[in-house]
Amino acid sequence: MLLEPLLPPPGNTGGGGGRPEKHCRHLVLDAIFCVVRGGIAWRQLPAEFPPATTVYAIFARWVRAGVWRRIHDALRDRTRVRGGRHPQPSAAIIDSQSVQGSDTVPGSSRGTTPGRRRTAANGTSQWTRTGCYWRSS
Repeated sequence: MLLEPLLPPPGNTGGGGGRPEKHCRHLVLDAIFCVVRGGIAWRQLPAEFPPATTVYAIFARWVRAGVWRRIHDALRDRTRVRGGRHPQPSAAIIDSQSVQGSDTVPGSSRGTTPGRRRTAANGTSQWTRTGCYWRSS
């Protein structure tokens, strides 16, 4: 498995004892990817996966341990190398509208767009823009 070396060791291999993992890590990863890809709630996981509370607990533990950042970085580097590029990007483009609306950006730092949605005569809605700012017409 490509991701296995990036995952933390199971709880009982660190020398501190503990209960062995009950569910296969591959199945837990599949369950997490099912939630992410399908946009479903944790409790809507199909029955063939481990219990939703178990899957979420493992997911949350891996978030705290920085596992998902390591996985993201490793997959990005691998994709860039396969494409004949340097593993680390030298520049990035951030769409200001996406950043303003992101869940990770606190509301206090989000900009306000003075634009409004306008309904055209044919019933479709559209944004209108004047100069540098979105404004209703």
